[in-house]
Amino acid sequence: MFVMTIDQRGSTGDQDRVPALLGQVSRLELPESGHPLFDRSVGDEVQGVVRDPSTVVEIALHALREGRWYVGIGVGSVSLPPGASPREGTGTAFVAARKAVELAKGAGSQVPLSVVAGIMARETRGGTPAGEGAQACANAEAVLRLLGRLVQDRTEAQWRVVDALRRLAADGQGAGRHGSQKQVALELGISEQSVSRTVLRAGWQEEWAARPAASMLLGFADSRVAQALEDGRE
Repeated sequence: MFVMTIDQRGSTGDQDRVPALLGQVSRLELPESGHPLFDRSVGDEVQGVVRDPSTVVEIALHALREGRWYVGIGVGSVSLPPGASPREGTGTAFVAARKAVELAKGAGSQVPLSVVAGIMARETRGGTPAGEGAQACANAEAVLRLLGRLVQDRTEAQWRVVDALRRLAADGQGAGRHGSQKQVALELGISEQSVSRTVLRAGWQEEWAARPAASMLLGFADSRVAQALEDGRE
C-alpha cells in the first residue's frame, strides 16, 4: 500500500493551494477503480492512501507539474477504517511518507520527490525482501525524478499541446496512445509540424514510455516491503 504526503512549497508567503490540489486530484483520470482518498492533513499539506502504483505515478507527476509541491511516497502497511480520513490512518506507510516528504524538502536543486520503504533500517540487508524493497523504492524514486524533470521543465505552450493530446486519447479520438497530432494542430490552430516539434521537445513520448517502469518498480517495492513486514511478524 502507498501513502502520499504532499506539502506546499513556500506556503508562508503564498496562498493556500490545498483546496485546488484536492479538486484537481478528484478530477484526474486515474487507472484504479474509484478515486483514492485524499484530505488535508496539517497546514498546507495533503495526505492520501493509494492502492494502485500507476495512480501514485499520475498524482505525483501532476503535483510536480506546478512546481509548488514536495512529494513524499511511503510504501508499507496501512490501517484505515472504511470511510475514514487518512488523518485517522496508522501503519508503516504513514511513517515512511512523513520521512519521504522531509527528504523531498531537502532535495535542493533536484526534483522534490522521495520514495521511502516503511521498514526498519536494520531489516534492509541485501538479498532480503526488505533489502529488495528498499532498493526498488530507490529505483522508483530515480525514475520518478527523471519524469518529474520532464514535467517541470515544460513551457505553457508545450503543456497546451500535451494536454490536448491527452484529452483526445482519453476521449478515444486520438490515433494511438498519444492521440492525433493532426487533430491537435487543428484544435490549437497551429501547424502539424509545430505539434510534432513540441511533442519532441516536451519529452511526451519518453514520459509515457517510462511511466510503466516507475509503476512496476513501485509495485515490486510494495510486494517486497509487504513480505518483509510479514516475515517480521513471524
